[in-house]
Amino acid sequence: MDKRIQFSVSGMSCASCVGRVENALNKITGVTKASVNLASESVSVEGDANLADVVQAVKDAGYGVETREVHYQVKGMGCASCIGRIEKAAYLLPQVINANVNLATEKLTLTVLSEPAFDELSHVISEAGYALVEPVTPNEQQNTSENLPIYRREWFAPAASMALTLPMLLPMFGLLFNFHWMPPAWVQWALATPIQFYFGARFYRAGWGALKAGVGNMDLLVAIGTSAAYGLSLYLWWTFSAEHGQPHLYFESSSAVLSLVLLGKYLEHRAKRRTTSALKALENLKPTTATVWRNNTWQSVAVSHVKSGERIKIKPGERVPVDGVVLSGQSQIDEALISGESVPVYKTESDKVTGGSVNLDGVLEVNATSVGAESTLAKIIRLVEQAQGAKALVQALVDKVSAIFVPVVLVVALITLLAFGIGTGDWTTGILNAVAVLVIACPCALGLATPAAIMAGTGTAARFGILVKDARALEQATSIDMVIFDKTGTLTVGKPELSEMHAFNATQQDALQLAASLQQYSEHPLAKAIVDKAAAQQLDYLPVSDFKVVAGRGVKASYQQNTVYLGSTFWMQELAISLPDLPTQIPGASLSWLVSQSPNEQAKVLALFYFSDAPKVHAASAVTQLKQQGIKVAMLTGDSQTSAEYIAERLGLDEYQAQVLPEHKAQYIAQAQQQGYTVAMVGDGINDAPALAQADLGIAMATGTDVAVSASAITLMRGEPSLVASALTMSKLTYRKIKQNLFWAFIFNVIGIPLAALGYLNPIIAGGAMAASSLLVISNALLLQRWQPKA
Repeated sequence: MDKRIQFSVSGMSCASCVGRVENALNKITGVTKASVNLASESVSVEGDANLADVVQAVKDAGYGVETREVHYQVKGMGCASCIGRIEKAAYLLPQVINANVNLATEKLTLTVLSEPAFDELSHVISEAGYALVEPVTPNEQQNTSENLPIYRREWFAPAASMALTLPMLLPMFGLLFNFHWMPPAWVQWALATPIQFYFGARFYRAGWGALKAGVGNMDLLVAIGTSAAYGLSLYLWWTFSAEHGQPHLYFESSSAVLSLVLLGKYLEHRAKRRTTSALKALENLKPTTATVWRNNTWQSVAVSHVKSGERIKIKPGERVPVDGVVLSGQSQIDEALISGESVPVYKTESDKVTGGSVNLDGVLEVNATSVGAESTLAKIIRLVEQAQGAKALVQALVDKVSAIFVPVVLVVALITLLAFGIGTGDWTTGILNAVAVLVIACPCALGLATPAAIMAGTGTAARFGILVKDARALEQATSIDMVIFDKTGTLTVGKPELSEMHAFNATQQDALQLAASLQQYSEHPLAKAIVDKAAAQQLDYLPVSDFKVVAGRGVKASYQQNTVYLGSTFWMQELAISLPDLPTQIPGASLSWLVSQSPNEQAKVLALFYFSDAPKVHAASAVTQLKQQGIKVAMLTGDSQTSAEYIAERLGLDEYQAQVLPEHKAQYIAQAQQQGYTVAMVGDGINDAPALAQADLGIAMATGTDVAVSASAITLMRGEPSLVASALTMSKLTYRKIKQNLFWAFIFNVIGIPLAALGYLNPIIAGGAMAASSLLVISNALLLQRWQPKA
């Protein structure tokens, strides 16, 4: 059935834009009509096309589509087959671009054009057999549970159910020693009935929802299996003659299965909460109040009400409430949970502080720069949530298997029943074996295998300052065999000093003053070194104009009708400027030439500047760690050949290339990819963004620019090259856990279902095995929390 979608598009400026967007949309399969209104900047699409394809087509045409993410908690999920049903239901809403369900967190994440009405979304989810609730924070979930009456708390159902089951299970052990303690039939019935229909009611409700939706799930399997055992017991009790003693009933089987499944779900839920411990730890870093200077006095206000530009006081022992810059005071700041840096960092005037870190010993006054959703901590939490909610590529296969798994199990159970009933005439054994098949086949472990490992892995990595954007980055990291580093700020400290200068056609003071005047507007590390040197000599800026940054080369401006250039040797050669011989050779130094050119006259070289930037302390060990993993390590830099050669030799790089322009970095990576390498690029500057995007895996230092961070798939909260090796190692470990978990989830069913069908597993053992499989995959994933990066 055709549907009509309307949404806004940004970036259209003329009539040609209308045709471009319409042509792009009409090429999509399923689009019957597409029209664009330039005045309202809106698009209307009719047909049954996939909305994600429609949005992508508009973006590929060069225009913007505003989308947003919304999150909801979903109740009633039991296994992997639930994921597909909920996502399919969500896609019934016309504004949903993408739906993603995480079984481990029981969260539904929607990418939408506009937020759907809660009642409308709740209706389609309930039609699929589930309940939608608005999201709450981890702390609220915990407190809500603690404040509930005892009979509604998580642990009560498995505890009470197990207590009622024990009087029926304990006599079974007595039979091993020829003792007959089994309670009378009416007592067994009295114990089993509340377990079956009160504590087990959740399975009937969820199973009925699945039936209404025309699909199957774990709850349906449990409901059918235990009902069969309970019903068989009623039948045998009703038809048994009192003259023959006590009937052999199976109330204990149905009760034990339900109790074990309830206990397994409770333990599973507790274990799943541990996988989100890193996210909870980050959430707990958020202070609730801040001391703000308002109306000529210090006031305590909610952090959510703090505005950018306000003055904040932070006392010893308090958490920093917002991102900011220190105005006065000095102190040690503990940033361990933000950056993974275990050693406190000294902060004084003009230093940046990050919200969520702890002020240890001094009083600081801070100017708030980023508050609320724009703070570093809020961005970190969003990244961790995004990574933990993302699906690995292998999960697509799991979802497909889960979709057909339950119907296949029902068929196997029916075949088992008929084979024993018709083949041997023993319908009782047939029913019990069919029940065992239904119970052991519950695909809980299958649905938890991937998200549990991703949540544990990304959460642990976040503790050490490694932020992974999505599960695809984890998978890509496992195949990296070449890592390319930028030099300045990545392998080197990134704070070069002006170590030496030589003047040619000007005094040193005049040359330095002119160079500083050119560089006063630049953010490049070399520019800051010149500006700092001029400031130390108290030199004023000269009136330059027409300032322009020439990417990868240097800067130029106008001064007294002359064009002044300050940049690399490579740029001077491009400009055909004749350069003198180097007066001094300084190993590893970067060079910048100051040149002035009058109209219709030959350019004059005014000065040569030498900049020294030392390698980072752990850069050499980082290169060694990567090589030990069998990874080729290279470096790209816009600096001179001598500077690049010096750093490459000191760090033991396999390959390097100097005087590389930003656009050529991406070309170099493309060439490496054509040679068969899977490339990771590590950078921190604006000029690294194209290369980060071109690489198979972009890794950015958070100490760099926002552009570089946004273009990367992994962000390192500390500017430590050694974290690159740690990030790749953690990714490989996480992906290994995913494969291990999927193996165990499948092997339980591959071995267990045939054994149950052949009568080698009774329903009680099958129920225990099913619960054990879920706990096994979660416990295996939790082992990732023990990982620590190499010192």
